[in-house]
Amino acid sequence: MRRLILVSLLALSACAQMPGASTMATARPVAAAPAAATTPRGFVAAANPLATEAGLRVLRDGGSAVDAAVAIQAVLSLVEPQSSGLGGGAFLTYYDARTGKVTAYDGREKAPHGAAPDMFMGLEGKPLSFGTAVLSGRATGVPGVVAMLAQTQKEHGSARWSTLFRDAERLATDGFTVSPRMAGMVNSPRILQGHTPDAKAYFTRPDGQRYQAGDVLKNPAYAATLKRLAAEGPSALYEGPIAQAIVDKVREGALPGSITLADLKTYRPRSADALCRPWKVYTVCVPNPSSSGVAVLQALMMLEHTDIAKLGPKDPAAWAILAEAERVMYADRDRYVADPSFVKVPVEGLLDPAYVAERARLIKDVAGPAPKFGLPKGAPVVGIDATREPSGTSHFVVMDPAGNVVSMTTTVESIFGSGRMVGGFFLNNQMTDFSFSPVEKDGAPAANAVAAGKRPRSSMTPLIVLDDKGRFLAAVGSPGGNAILSYNLKAMVGLFYWNLTMQEAINLPNMVARGENFSGDAELFGPDMVAALNARGVTVKTGQNETSGLHGVIVRSGGVLEGGADPRREGVARGL
Repeated sequence: MRRLILVSLLALSACAQMPGASTMATARPVAAAPAAATTPRGFVAAANPLATEAGLRVLRDGGSAVDAAVAIQAVLSLVEPQSSGLGGGAFLTYYDARTGKVTAYDGREKAPHGAAPDMFMGLEGKPLSFGTAVLSGRATGVPGVVAMLAQTQKEHGSARWSTLFRDAERLATDGFTVSPRMAGMVNSPRILQGHTPDAKAYFTRPDGQRYQAGDVLKNPAYAATLKRLAAEGPSALYEGPIAQAIVDKVREGALPGSITLADLKTYRPRSADALCRPWKVYTVCVPNPSSSGVAVLQALMMLEHTDIAKLGPKDPAAWAILAEAERVMYADRDRYVADPSFVKVPVEGLLDPAYVAERARLIKDVAGPAPKFGLPKGAPVVGIDATREPSGTSHFVVMDPAGNVVSMTTTVESIFGSGRMVGGFFLNNQMTDFSFSPVEKDGAPAANAVAAGKRPRSSMTPLIVLDDKGRFLAAVGSPGGNAILSYNLKAMVGLFYWNLTMQEAINLPNMVARGENFSGDAELFGPDMVAALNARGVTVKTGQNETSGLHGVIVRSGGVLEGGADPRREGVARGL
């Protein structure tokens, strides 16, 4: 049998150079892993080198992909707290190498039972400003990532739960080196100005100055939390003193939250078969709503009706087509996707081939008026959505030696979440992922309105792709708030239409088009491409940039693993 070679194109630093449009290269076509190949030794791509190493250590010790995911999340909560943490939520897509089954795990936060549809409405019936709401106690939903990881690890783990927090506990106790990205946020007046006392105190050195890149930051409170979590399991967060601290913390201030001990104790993650659809010769699998994975599937299916594959990444017409596909995708997503336990989400209608073909006819190689939402079969009567969704999120990918794969997107929502800390970690502000107004001017209800026990809509879409034999082929995902859908779509186009390597697909400029708004990586596109896009009505402006955080892995011919990490952030991709 042929031996799998693990390619490390992989360990990229934050200062890696990104190619402009003039340097975009093509690569060999994608090839599936051979049927008789041996299993790989292991692979991790995550947003911080310390998190990547924690995942690899678990794999070296014989742990599974899910075991490694627990360790990675524990470290990310410490070294990248602006993006994710124990006080947040996540979606995890899991490929089981033995059965070939893809399962979607939903650890999205829930609204507490005291939440009300008008909780973000202020005086005179107007929505609160986002800045007011985001740091309030009302912004925090019942966190779900720990419960979700515990369930997934129970079902697919091979290591003892108690062993998975050692790296994070050591780093919290001994200290870790503050990265340039964290330091930039800690020292940004725009980010921390007006932030909570918790955040300001944590990021202030004993000499009264803010922590800088290269400083060593210790977090003994987080070390104590991890010690308790390792010993007691997930109940350490959902019951007892940490749970009480969460309840107390969200009740501080002028707009207190309503989370109770009962809300925490009764939180349950969801799991189900992933939402999978055939595309080209592959099968693409994503989480179910309230994730927006259905929108990415719809966009990929629409692009099959276009010439984007023939045009390639140096042709402005290709980018215009991608932008127009995104606008149609967002028009439908913004209208219909929400928590299916509360609102009917017309998944089958949105993915019906006839409906997809109808919507694809709106896609041209020049920008027209902003497309309106469609009317798929089974569509409910709901209003247009006005949800804001900031980009404080992270994504990582793990493959273990047995070939099992985790693709996981995790978040605390805004940068540093609500800014409120308990036990050394930040609480989320995911409740602001709901539509602030429960109804529109015409009286139609917003699908993503607040309701007690409801999960807010999410753009998090960790993808897994299977080959034509149903075997694992690729995993990819990104942070980025609403732009996650565009980032993931761009990477898929680069990989499977333009035959780029994983790293080249990740490095491509980003294009985000939603409604009347366009945004793109102007510097990476270059002035000639920007001018050509503007001539087509795709108004990318000088100075714009889109800071995706894509991570991925793909199986190439001969069983070679090829990974990538987004040089726009600080991630690295490495193999055993």
